[in-house]
Amino acid sequence: MSLNIRALLVILFATVYPVASASNTTFPLAKQGCVETCGNVTIPYPFGTSEGCYYDEQFLITCNHTYDPPLAFLTHSDINVTNIRLDGKLHIMQFIARNCYNQSGSYIYGNIPSLTLAKFIISDTENKFVAVGCDTEASIRGFQKDSDKGYTTGCLSICDDISYVANGSCSGIGCCQTSIAKGVSFFNISLSSYRNHVDVWDFNPCSFAFVVEEKSFNFTSNDLRDLDLIEVIPAVLDWSIGNVPCKEAQENKTSYACRRNSKCTDASNGSGYQCICRDGYEGNPYHPDGCHDIKECENKNLNNCTHVCNELEGGYSCACPKGYHGDGVKGGLGCTRDQSITLQLAIGLGAGIPVVLASMIWMYIGYKKWRIVKLREKFFKENGGLMLQQELSAREASSNRESAKIFSAEELKKATNNYDDSKITGKGGYGTVYKGILADGRVVAIKKSKVIDQSQIEQFINEMLILSQINHRNVVKLLGCCLETEVPLLVYEYITNGTLFDHIHNNKSNVSALNWETRLRIATETAGVLSYLHSSAAIPIIHRDIKSTNILLDDSYTAKVSDFGSSRLVPLDEVALSTMVQGTLGYLDPEYLQTSQLTEKSDVYSFGVLFLELLTGKKAVSFERSEEKRSLAMYFLSALKEDRFLEIIEQCVVKECKAEHLKEVADLAKRCLRVRGDDRPTMKEVAMELEGLLRETGKHPWMMKQERYSEETVYLLGGHMDSAAEFNTGTSSAYDDSMKDGIVLLEVGNGR
Repeated sequence: MSLNIRALLVILFATVYPVASASNTTFPLAKQGCVETCGNVTIPYPFGTSEGCYYDEQFLITCNHTYDPPLAFLTHSDINVTNIRLDGKLHIMQFIARNCYNQSGSYIYGNIPSLTLAKFIISDTENKFVAVGCDTEASIRGFQKDSDKGYTTGCLSICDDISYVANGSCSGIGCCQTSIAKGVSFFNISLSSYRNHVDVWDFNPCSFAFVVEEKSFNFTSNDLRDLDLIEVIPAVLDWSIGNVPCKEAQENKTSYACRRNSKCTDASNGSGYQCICRDGYEGNPYHPDGCHDIKECENKNLNNCTHVCNELEGGYSCACPKGYHGDGVKGGLGCTRDQSITLQLAIGLGAGIPVVLASMIWMYIGYKKWRIVKLREKFFKENGGLMLQQELSAREASSNRESAKIFSAEELKKATNNYDDSKITGKGGYGTVYKGILADGRVVAIKKSKVIDQSQIEQFINEMLILSQINHRNVVKLLGCCLETEVPLLVYEYITNGTLFDHIHNNKSNVSALNWETRLRIATETAGVLSYLHSSAAIPIIHRDIKSTNILLDDSYTAKVSDFGSSRLVPLDEVALSTMVQGTLGYLDPEYLQTSQLTEKSDVYSFGVLFLELLTGKKAVSFERSEEKRSLAMYFLSALKEDRFLEIIEQCVVKECKAEHLKEVADLAKRCLRVRGDDRPTMKEVAMELEGLLRETGKHPWMMKQERYSEETVYLLGGHMDSAAEFNTGTSSAYDDSMKDGIVLLEVGNGR
């Protein structure tokens, strides 16, 4: 790719991802007297282009004016910087690794790009490792910063014909992807091919692999050829200040980087800390002037007042003018004109008894409405409505996107026909679920909780805010809540195909509608959600009540995890939480039951029981079975110990699967059900192992092709191919001794 095309790409991504803090602001971003932009890139302090304008040498930006417009580079390197975000993200342009072959299968060209950084590390939350090709195996091996501790993962992308390739899908047919580990400062990439693209050369002559910003790459079948025309692709680095956490950094006032009206947070990836403006303030928290008070009352888009807005330091408040009452908040009570009871009585008495009676009736109706308004106002405040409303408004203003909605009681009352019994779709330990239709036509599930402990209101608000941010395809989406009733109401998307429990246990024909491949995929999707909640969410979440009635299925039998009513948010500095034991009989972690110490491994045990339900078709607990068989987990472990576990596996599963496959499945379930939580695998490990088992089960085209390569050695990707046990492996892949390897070296951190 020519320099002009490369410069054009950099300009494009700089336009798509501008600095969030630079839009619609009047406060300075760079130090006084320092250059604030380089071409299309805004350069906020602690970054700078000259001495005295940056925090230290690692934050130097070199502006190259030989390009038009100029391009920004990190320190004195050739790393293109396209965007600098004050939330600790640095957007760069990264090279693509490739191996290309001619029609006869001879290697013709490729590339081995490198990247060396002294301070920053690859973002594990915004990047993915992606491989593209129809005859492609790619692996990535990395090391954590300042450590020799390594990890290896990778994926396999196979297809015989372009007709198998689906646009937007990166699940192994033409494209595969996997996550990047935390704290990685050095990694290299390996590319291999089974047949050197001979069978697919007409539409895919090359193998590609790269680390890319996840939201900027959407795979299409055209990429199988067109990626060879692209030299660079966007990636994201995490940056932070120094190498010590906030507590230590604050002791040194000279080097401490957080300024006025800001607060310090420890870096979530790597060492050091970051600064953010306090609530109600905006600007550059690293700038010597610090963060500035947001003037919410001067901009109608920044406040939700109906009449009067009062500016406060770090916030604002709403009020009603004289002669009105209410909270003055849009979506709340607003402002209502006061009514003169004396005037009404005078008119009534003057008009005679009929008019008096009519007035009394009118007053009574008005009084009832007023009481309802006041009662809803009371419930709204008691349920933390003001706190939640301000938090959601602040988030919506800062992110420029719609957040979870606070519904009115009237909206949900109409949606459910006043909570008619015919609208009930389920009842559980935490409340009743109604099916409703909103005014805009959306079909929703409305959960009416049981009475909530007022001391837990703040925790409920925090959980509501966290869960509203979860955007996972296998999690039932939380759309909003209503706080104007005695107990809060939660509004979710409506899932059409019932619960997993119904499909396994309530099949009237006594023949399961779910084949083994579908069951294994449901288990894999559920495990993926739990892995995401435990290790990928901003604040780890323990679901606490995984069971088949809490797994919903849509029309395509895609799993949707629901019911977070008993979930607990896990502080990042705590390994276990001491809680009042909650859960469902049969799924409850025995260690948690004994110690009251809740950990992520409690979800692993519950998942293990759910996995057994899918495997055996039997309920987690059944009092119709004999006492020794009452608990499905104990029944299974006993059968496994006596080498008769095939007797309790559902016959449709036994018919579909080979004995070796079932033994692997049974071994995974056994490990999830170990008594000691420390002996159980993590949900991330379970999810990865299930993905491998699903590939073995799925009828993918590459499975048929594998029969022609009987000498291949199949195992999880590693760094040195002759010692797979050295590595911590991600996605399962296959390897062939006869392959020609292309090694792509990406050095991140300390020049490794």
